[in-house]
Amino acid sequence: MRSLPNEIRVRWRMQILMIVGATLMLVTAIHAQSPRPAPSDPPPTNPTKGDSSDTNFGSPENEMRDKLRVKEDKKRYDENVGRAREASELGSQLLKSFEARKVFNSDDSKKLERLEKLTRRIRNEAGGSESDPDVKDIPGDFELAVKRLAEMSDELFKLVEKTPRLVVSAAVIDQANKVIGLIQYVRNPSR
Repeated sequence: MRSLPNEIRVRWRMQILMIVGATLMLVTAIHAQSPRPAPSDPPPTNPTKGDSSDTNFGSPENEMRDKLRVKEDKKRYDENVGRAREASELGSQLLKSFEARKVFNSDDSKKLERLEKLTRRIRNEAGGSESDPDVKDIPGDFELAVKRLAEMSDELFKLVEKTPRLVVSAAVIDQANKVIGLIQYVRNPSR
């Protein structure tokens, strides 16, 4: 008879082990199906900064932003070189017109205004301020001043063309200020 209770004990133990095993399997299955907390989102980055603390180095979005930024900088640089080229051409046209008539007409006055606007824009793009220049080395003769204006406009174009993008050039700013001062003198020599 002892074997019977022993047999019952063995069965009882097996049943307990099976219940414990089934319970563990259920707990594991339930845990696997339960929703997990979403991984925390990375802190937002400022795309205009472009700092090295950005942990998403190779993301396509950052690469596209950088390419667009470089393209925009190149476009602005090319526009500035175009302004300098136009300023140089205007200076040459003004000189030819003055040499032919020895006086400026209304078209020449418009060209002077355009030249001044272009030169101010070039100066601002180079990092200069909006202050009016004080040019000290203005030639006393009006014809020499017009010649000097044409020369300085051409020099400004060459400086802008040589200056790399994204560089603040004191030489360009200084040259632009001199050109603006000469324009103001040529426009109103009685000052």
